[in-house]
Amino acid sequence: MGPVLILRRDRNQSTGIRGRSAALLSSAALAVTLVLVGATPELASGPTPPDARAASRDSVRILIGTATSLDPAAQGDIGSAAISAQLFETLTAFDAKLQVRPALAESWDLIDGGRRIVFHLRDGLTFSDGTPLGAADVVRSWLRVVNPDSPSPLVSLFGDVEGALAYARGENPDPASVGLKAAGQDVEVRLIRPASDFPAVVASPTFAVVPSGLEFGPAPLDPSKFVGSGAYVLKAVTDEKTTLARNDKYWAGPPAIPTVELLHDIGGRSPVAAFEDGDVDLTDVFDFDATWIGYDETLGPQLREEASLSVNYYGFDASRPPFDDVRVRQAFARAVDWRRLVPLVSGDTAVVASGMVPTGVPGRTEADMLPAFDPGGARQLLADAGYPGGNGFPETTFMTFGMSYDRAVVEEIERELGVKLSYETMTGDYFGRLSADPPQMWSMGWVADYPSPNDFLGILLGTGASNNYGRWSSPAFDAAIAEALGATDPAAIRAGYDKAEGIVRDEAPVIPLAYDVGWTLSRNGLLGAQGNGLGIIRMAGLAWEE
Repeated sequence: MGPVLILRRDRNQSTGIRGRSAALLSSAALAVTLVLVGATPELASGPTPPDARAASRDSVRILIGTATSLDPAAQGDIGSAAISAQLFETLTAFDAKLQVRPALAESWDLIDGGRRIVFHLRDGLTFSDGTPLGAADVVRSWLRVVNPDSPSPLVSLFGDVEGALAYARGENPDPASVGLKAAGQDVEVRLIRPASDFPAVVASPTFAVVPSGLEFGPAPLDPSKFVGSGAYVLKAVTDEKTTLARNDKYWAGPPAIPTVELLHDIGGRSPVAAFEDGDVDLTDVFDFDATWIGYDETLGPQLREEASLSVNYYGFDASRPPFDDVRVRQAFARAVDWRRLVPLVSGDTAVVASGMVPTGVPGRTEADMLPAFDPGGARQLLADAGYPGGNGFPETTFMTFGMSYDRAVVEEIERELGVKLSYETMTGDYFGRLSADPPQMWSMGWVADYPSPNDFLGILLGTGASNNYGRWSSPAFDAAIAEALGATDPAAIRAGYDKAEGIVRDEAPVIPLAYDVGWTLSRNGLLGAQGNGLGIIRMAGLAWEE
């Protein structure tokens, strides 16, 4: 989910969206799912020997940022999703190899050529308090995502469900118009077009099943009243940490580790220091720390590298001047040597993007979809648009969360095009600003909700998509996405997505920058901590080695 500040699903969890949006999935911002924050009184009393911590076997400590919301329908950032995914379960889930697996649904059928999907729930499902969990709970939970009074930041994930977006926009007030139906232990989903990837889509934490009551306010999220459907329940929440206790009624059986402590405050220490002190068992680390940790005799064997299914990109407000003119967007896209800039700024900590779809996503094109570096052509395009040498170009705001590439881009645009950008970094509700009143040029990062090219194309750039902050619209792009989603042959699917990504390259509503590389320290003996690139660890699978 994705916005991170980079989306859910954006990856800087303090501000992000999951693609969760990840608004600035940059090494400079450390837009990571597990982030450094400050020390609990317990930690302040002194470090616990690492061997003793591991030997207890009854808990694990994970360094992670605080959640902006634990409500799956309200959140949009990867950090919040990383926590809520432990508390509320989805119908399907991804394994370590990104294969879709049954979760609350034990199976599903694709009917009418993929225009209708029926999920069959497992028998005997319950919430953590023992109350039955059935198909009606799934439909109720999903309708909350498209609630017209407060639609989810990731409502675009429902784009293929019949009537869902019209309902979310208030165009049809009847929830029965949404293509969702509960029948016994079956959930039927009616789609506007064949969408064989929908079982993968519903693995996103946005589609988690929640108990009744959340629609009336956040009270059910209080630890004293908490009821969940996931592997863990909420036991306690403070500014320093969130404590989870295993759900003995979890459908897959109680997790191996009874208690998970999610640390938000380590007293100003670095993640590496907290790990060395034995106070943290699992933490992301800064890129510059990873460069020396790999050579450390003790820490090196505990360092894990993970290529994230995420992309950092710049976007333009294509709904108004000057970037409503495709020639202006093309000029900006071609004026900067992105292939040279990214490695110069990031070194080995990021991979220069060759398109919007990151490495590791199944069905990704092998073609280079990054705009060509052509400063002479860029200057001509700008002149053709009426701004020769940058003369007469309107005052333009370039707003980001402080990506490490920003200053260099501002300088290159001025040097090559003669355009001076007004550069700002923003704190606060970045995604709210993007949704309501986007700046003319902005930065974003996105972590996959599900591993498909569509999660980086149609979900982010489709006409009317909730995460299409630049408000770009292209009938040809939309048609190419529909072509890919409606196909069953892998070659035809690839052809549709390639066509769509080629349109993005040529019309430049966004400019892909880099794919992130993450580094994690994981305690020796802790099993199941290796991520699959989606930015969320399935804590139900954690265990201490016997």
